[in-house]
Order: sequence, then structure tokens, then C-alpha cells
Amino acid sequence: MGKDFTSALRPAIVMTILFAVLLGLVYPLAMTGIGQALFPSQANGSLVRDARGTVIGSTVVGQAFTTDRYFQTRPSAAGKGYDGLASSGSNLGPASQALVDRVKPDIAKRRAEGVSGPLPADLVTASGSGLDPDLSPAAALAQAPRIARVRSVPVERVRTWSPMRRMHRSWVSRASTCWSSTARSTLCQPPARPRADAGVGRRQT
Repeated sequence: MGKDFTSALRPAIVMTILFAVLLGLVYPLAMTGIGQALFPSQANGSLVRDARGTVIGSTVVGQAFTTDRYFQTRPSAAGKGYDGLASSGSNLGPASQALVDRVKPDIAKRRAEGVSGPLPADLVTASGSGLDPDLSPAAALAQAPRIARVRSVPVERVRTWSPMRRMHRSWVSRASTCWSSTARSTLCQPPARPRADAGVGRRQT
């Protein structure tokens, strides 16, 4: 009987070690290598960098933009807001008075900004994860007048900004708030002044 046990134990140990190596080392390393080779940006977190190369966010994780100059994100129920360690929804249903009480200040804020008509739901409700970085085209367009007013540019310039045009070509398209707000920082900057020596030695037209 002892011999039978030993002969049965040996292949069990071998198979355990083999699958541990295959599934614990070989497979993860292979998937990591394929991801880095084919999708390096996504594999490294879809990071957003500023002009100096500093990481300022990710296109797949929302951030709480609150200043009037930027597209503002939807409310978040994750911790104190967009907390990656506390990803969750509020779990409040449509009949919940707590949800009604929470939404009322957000509605009043949007009305004070001049948003009229039906409010896009994602301007006043949180996502299921609390980390959703996206806005619907309607929610982005509703914020265009405020951004234009604060940045002192025509509202049509904001509405016809090329990423905004791409957004509402299809109702399923979305705009990443982090990316849009980063790009928005450069959209309305005044043109650079020409250098004093820019025309020296060149024919003037």
C-alpha cells in the first residue's frame, strides 16, 4: 500500500510544480510581453503626460476636476471622490430619498452655470465604479458655455473644437475628461508673440 501511495504522490507533485511554473510564471510573463509589444500604452495604464513628460493622470481613471476652466467630471461615490482604493457605487436606487438629497445640490450648481433644459444624467449621478473618466457628448456640450465664459472665447469655438465634433458623430462616443481638460488647457491660450528678430534677414510679405 505504501508503494502505491508513493507512486501516486509522485505524479501529483510533478503536475503541481509543472502547472505552477506554467500558469504562475510562463503564462503571466508571456501575456505581459505581448501586452508591452502590441499595446504598450494600455499595458502601462493609459497614462496622460503633460508637455514636460510628467504623469498627470490616466485616460481610464477619472479625476475630480472642479475649476470652471475645465470639463468637470461626474460625481463619484468612491471614497471621498475618485479614490482608486475605494471603487464603488452608491447603491442608491431611483426611489431613494438619500439619492434625491445628494443630487439636488448638483442640479442647483448646473442651473447656476446656465445649463437649461433636461440635465444629462451623468452630470449629477455617479457611475457604478466611482472611477468612470468619461462624459457623454451631451454632458460635455452642456458645459461649453461655462468654459467659454471663463476663458473669454466664443462658445462656438468650444462646441466646434475638433474633439467635440468627433464626440457627437455617434451617440455611443465618449470624451475622456482627463484628456479633454488637458488638451483644453492649450486650446484657448493666446498666440505666442513673435520674437523681435523674427523678421531679420527675411523678406516681409
